[in-house]
Amino acid sequence: MSEKRDYYEVLGLSKGASKGDIKKSYRKLAMKFHPDRNPDNAEAEAKFKEVSEAYAVLSDEEKKARYDQYGHAGLGQGGGGFGGFQSTDEIFSQFGDIFGDFFGFGRGGGGGGGGRQQRRRGEDLQVTVDIDFLQAVHGCEKSISIPRKEHCSTCDGTGAAPGSKPVTCDMCNGTGNVSMQQMFFQIRQPCPKCKGKGKIIVKPCKDCKGEGRVRRKNDVKISVPPGVDTGVALRLSGKGNDGESGASPGDLKVILRVRDHDFFQREGEHITCTIPITYPQACLGAKVKVPTVDEDADLEIPAGTQPGKVFTLRGKGAPHLGSRRGRGNQYVQVIVGVPTEMTPAEEALVRKLAELHQDDVNERGFFQSLWDKF
Repeated sequence: MSEKRDYYEVLGLSKGASKGDIKKSYRKLAMKFHPDRNPDNAEAEAKFKEVSEAYAVLSDEEKKARYDQYGHAGLGQGGGGFGGFQSTDEIFSQFGDIFGDFFGFGRGGGGGGGGRQQRRRGEDLQVTVDIDFLQAVHGCEKSISIPRKEHCSTCDGTGAAPGSKPVTCDMCNGTGNVSMQQMFFQIRQPCPKCKGKGKIIVKPCKDCKGEGRVRRKNDVKISVPPGVDTGVALRLSGKGNDGESGASPGDLKVILRVRDHDFFQREGEHITCTIPITYPQACLGAKVKVPTVDEDADLEIPAGTQPGKVFTLRGKGAPHLGSRRGRGNQYVQVIVGVPTEMTPAEEALVRKLAELHQDDVNERGFFQSLWDKF
């Protein structure tokens, strides 16, 4: 398909569908287009992949939030994108539990061509990474160290001690599944003796204790796209735990947490800040330099500017994540700074100004009288 259909349309749902409705609709459509029910049917297989891709996005809260806001553009590679399934085996590996509700195992059922051993996909991992405010605005490259399960080099991932091999399970004959008859259907379920692996380890490897995997620290480089904010998650495909021998690894989910900045604050793609100006600048007007996330910008302060006035620097905010709509704005609020200490000359000038306004500084206050004028 040259252009992806709306995922809600693919599942026959409206945008406000609940998590339960999403799962229910997917199960119904997945069973309808299941390859074992549609052998040698390329169109049904394509539909099976399409509904599975839609479910993979809408069943994931982080992916669903980005899709609801930005559509397919919000699932780009930088933001933890999703490129669809390349084969039905990937679908069975990831969503085998859903098909298990019907058939008791990942692939097969209904007299279909199942019966082969399913390899377990590696578990997904999740880590939280702190980044600086400006790194979040501009994007950055970071290297993180994570512990993950990798294939044991001692036993080459088999779980059996060197010199020995796993033996075929005598209950399921190595298929990993056993069959039972229920009404008109033949139901398959994981073999209780070998736990669905099809093999039994008689002499476990001393390094991995028979699991076939050991935990090691790995350095992973992540690419943080411009415009991210706290809570944005990046998904790195294949960077989770290794799966069983022959199965795909899990993914790594990186949740970003942005540190506060001393000067800037963030409101979506917009940035806010507060700058002080002097009383003469507020009265007479001035041109001042304002820091932005890029470089200083000139800001014209018109004469008679009131405390709390907010000015807009267009296009000086953060980029729109997952979009080409440019950048947000920077909003600059000004406050009029009142000196806590004055030189004798300064005090004399202020008193002279008060006299011009015929104010009693000691009784009422010079600035109070000015406030009354406004």
